[in-house]
Amino acid sequence: MNMEVATPADAADLTSLHNAANARLTLQYGKGPWSGQGTEKGALSLMRRSTVYIFRSRKGLIATFALTTRKPWAIDKTYFTAIEHPVYLIAMAVDPDQQHKGIGRQCLEEARRIAKEWPADAIRLDAFDAEGGAGEFYRKCGFREVGRAPYRNTPHIYFEMLI
Repeated sequence: MNMEVATPADAADLTSLHNAANARLTLQYGKGPWSGQGTEKGALSLMRRSTVYIFRSRKGLIATFALTTRKPWAIDKTYFTAIEHPVYLIAMAVDPDQQHKGIGRQCLEEARRIAKEWPADAIRLDAFDAEGGAGEFYRKCGFREVGRAPYRNTPHIYFEMLI
């Protein structure tokens, strides 16, 4: 599995990956905040406001996440440890056929390594506070829950990992 920074040429594959992950969550847990469909325009916008990392295997794109120093819209920073240089992990997805094989954990390990190099003081993220949310996954990977709050009537759990 090779990691690289996404380019505009990857927008279609990124869109397909996110849409496949969303479709699997919808199939498994029903319609929820994860049920939306992304577009290539959205993938390109994500690349402009963050650094998008992609992981490829011989089969193609299998995972992605993005890191940004810009606070995402759904995060209330008052729940987090007061630090100078946080980095936010957003838009993580793993191909549904590749889930439960340790790839998500590898993504988080790479995110931590990259954040240390930036340098960042912590990685912050949010997850949907629902059965289809990834809160338990983040806990198992060493992230600490720091709060819960709704955003646009959708409950979220906030997590951080101090670096």
